[in-house]
Amino acid sequence: MPFFTTARALRCSGGATASPHLHVATVAEATWRRALFYVVVVVVVVAAAEAVPPPSPPQSRTLERSFEMQALSSKCIWFLLSHKAHGHSHTRVSGYHKFWKQGSKEALPAKDSSIKEAISGKPVLKDAMKFFDADIFNDSKLREMEEGAEEFNVPAFRVNRKLVASVDGGLHNPSVLVFNSSWGGKEAPQDKRFDYPCLCNVKRPSNDEDIAFMTVLELGELIRTKQITSRELTDIFLKRLKRYDPVLEAVITFTEDLAYRQAKVADELLEQGKYLGPLHGIPYGLKDIIAVPHYKTTWGSKTFKDQVLDIEAWVYKRLKSAGAVLVAKLVSGSLAYDDIWFGGRTRNPWNIAEFSTGSSAGPAASTSAGLVPFAIGSETAGSITYPAARCGVTSLRPTFGTVGRSGVMSISESLDKLGPFCRSAVDCAVLIDTIRGKDPDDLSSRHVEFEDPFHVDLEKLTVGYLESAEIEVVDVLSSMGVKLVPFKLNYSVESVQSLLNITMDVDMLAHFDKWQRLGHDDEYEAQDQWPVELRRARLVPAVDYIQAQRTRGKLIREVRESFKVDAFIGNATDWELVCLGNLVGLPVVVVPTGFTTIEDPPKGGTRRRTTVTTGIYAPPDRDHIALALAMAYQSVTDHHLQRPPIDDLGPDDEIPVPPNTKP
Repeated sequence: MPFFTTARALRCSGGATASPHLHVATVAEATWRRALFYVVVVVVVVAAAEAVPPPSPPQSRTLERSFEMQALSSKCIWFLLSHKAHGHSHTRVSGYHKFWKQGSKEALPAKDSSIKEAISGKPVLKDAMKFFDADIFNDSKLREMEEGAEEFNVPAFRVNRKLVASVDGGLHNPSVLVFNSSWGGKEAPQDKRFDYPCLCNVKRPSNDEDIAFMTVLELGELIRTKQITSRELTDIFLKRLKRYDPVLEAVITFTEDLAYRQAKVADELLEQGKYLGPLHGIPYGLKDIIAVPHYKTTWGSKTFKDQVLDIEAWVYKRLKSAGAVLVAKLVSGSLAYDDIWFGGRTRNPWNIAEFSTGSSAGPAASTSAGLVPFAIGSETAGSITYPAARCGVTSLRPTFGTVGRSGVMSISESLDKLGPFCRSAVDCAVLIDTIRGKDPDDLSSRHVEFEDPFHVDLEKLTVGYLESAEIEVVDVLSSMGVKLVPFKLNYSVESVQSLLNITMDVDMLAHFDKWQRLGHDDEYEAQDQWPVELRRARLVPAVDYIQAQRTRGKLIREVRESFKVDAFIGNATDWELVCLGNLVGLPVVVVPTGFTTIEDPPKGGTRRRTTVTTGIYAPPDRDHIALALAMAYQSVTDHHLQRPPIDDLGPDDEIPVPPNTKP
């Protein structure tokens, strides 16, 4: 019977007075029972607390920070204990004890938010948020973020990286976030090829030098009419490559054995009456980011200089099926950046004291110097337009998605494009007609419904010209019936360069995450290039990367709304236009328009010159318009037919060796 019930019964029984001895005994018993009750309660509470496993000891950190008491998960609540209470020595918060509350996400509020937490380390997260432009969180929220990142984000990062980032270069597992540059154009229901002009009465020149500077269509006619064999052409161009490569440094790998095998096949097919088209038996070169089985694909980088990929790039397969003959893998700047590679630095055939600029340096220099009739390069941000302009060759950066990129090193899956370097715009049309189409392994590629550039009515076109346009091009096209009007693109994006850099650098880092983590950026050929940009890319938050893509969408919308002409003419190397054109997916044809004298010519005179070019831009999927305008201009001018003075080293002239470019 409980104490208070017994005492009350004794006091009330028969109205008699209770004995004083009985009262004292009762009080003593009550005191003992009360003490026993509290002991039991304490034991139960302590046992319950001890049953909860304590959190793991923290990493070595010494940071003190105040925080608001709150839950770190839906089941975890922190109860404030007396400062005299002893908590677990390795809990993150010694002034709190951890209890589990099922089915609740609520946290008990702290009575004192100034309590300091002693944890080891530096306030790196708080400081780091400044570089993410997100210095907006109090200490409590930072702590929650840190715990969540450690528990959820980092394990997921590692799992994903293990699955898709074990191989550098972006050759496998492409992103499913696909960029479509089309402004509403339809995909071609079938492969409808261009109607090439017929070149009749083409005669074989008497010397190899003249043969080396013939156009693709002219060489194709020589082969078709059996005035020359593919074997003979292969001999001519391999000899030129080997002669001038020590000067230009434009070749990484000669594919001599493969070339002669392919030339033999081309000649045998022709003997059997099978002619594959204008590229039948024509030698060419590939930028060395394009994979060809059994040959090195170095990406221009010391890290990958012995890499052999058992992959046949889609663009290589297209050219092989057209009968073209691969004679060399040409220089790519290291990891497709600029003209510096592990073996040197590629030079400009028009002025060997200069470098070619842009990572498609090898294709541009080789085509300009007559070492190949054409070459395939790539562009993410200027790597076709810049070397084409510097080396004075005609080139096409096509609409994004026109040419499949499987088997090609990737920088950015929403920016990378493949395009031809040629003697003329006509040759560019032939090449893009051959290599365009849907690549089943490239989600961004598509069948673009081009019209035939050889049948465009120029008099129906309205073409704008920017202030930077070469006036000769404007005058020539105007004289041919094209309507020319002043033009300006209007858009509100303040810095298209920063927009491009965020996109390109983060994408590139995803493709070379392993490369950076292994410290290979320390051996990169130019330390002020990719190493700096990719380290900075680590500090781009995912949310701001997405915001950049939304901004890119706004830019595309505004450019489309202000693109009120069929095409426009402007500087091909204007950096604003280069960035904008690549972000939007605009095609551009780079057209040689003349020459100027070089600065500081060598003593005794020189034949070296500086090339002048312009760009003809069109809306996405309207490459045929830019090509038609370029062909029209070149039909009445001969700038594109000039030959560079490769042998002009000048009296007492030496080719300077740039520092830190040799392996």
